[in-house]
Amino acid sequence: SRTGMGLPEAVRDQVAAVHRDSALPDRLRLYDGWAARYEQDVAALEYRAPHLAAASLAFAFPAPHAEARLLDVACGTGLVARELHRRGFRCLHGVDGSAGMLERARSTGLYQELRLCVLGRDPLPAPAEHYDAVTLVGALGEGQVPSTVLPELLRVTKPGGFLCLTTRSNPSNLRYKAELEAALGQLERSGAWQKLLAQEVEYWERAVTEEESTQGNGYISGVVYIYQKCPVPHLKEG
Repeated sequence: SRTGMGLPEAVRDQVAAVHRDSALPDRLRLYDGWAARYEQDVAALEYRAPHLAAASLAFAFPAPHAEARLLDVACGTGLVARELHRRGFRCLHGVDGSAGMLERARSTGLYQELRLCVLGRDPLPAPAEHYDAVTLVGALGEGQVPSTVLPELLRVTKPGGFLCLTTRSNPSNLRYKAELEAALGQLERSGAWQKLLAQEVEYWERAVTEEESTQGNGYISGVVYIYQKCPVPHLKEG
């Protein structure tokens, strides 16, 4: 059968395990154990979210980038930081629920600050209105980070600052995605932020099973969202 689309079995099993709705401590342990192999596994998956998210954020962001303070939430091993760094962002802070992942992220030398933080359980370790941009790439999904974290992401973002979020559109994540989009829309209607972008991407990463392949092409699709926190500052006259 074409199950797993030619991916190594270990990769398929690992991805399935972290997306399964398991208890939080078990899930964090899975990520700790995955940290050493994570980057080679996501390379095998052709996982494009970090690249797509960083490109979208850089496009939305007013230049120059170097002074902007960014928070990379669920930063993992630093894949998003690498992409942001390539686009001129230099002041990067990261949080993740897995100590093993943070250790890898620390070894990249890309972050000024890294903290352990379990989303949905711990508040973000930052004061209100602290960041010019907040990214949450790859962790908004079934069995991962609950969509209830959105207000906490907004809290630490400066007015006029940007939030870059991603989720997957594969069959087993559709219920979560609908919940997420309802929460995103509710915050928009309440005037908390405005939507700048919702970009559907067909080739997000390789599917790990036949059932998950969105178009039967061996890949799953995903979305990049960019929001701007209100009130958006007006450009000064003159």
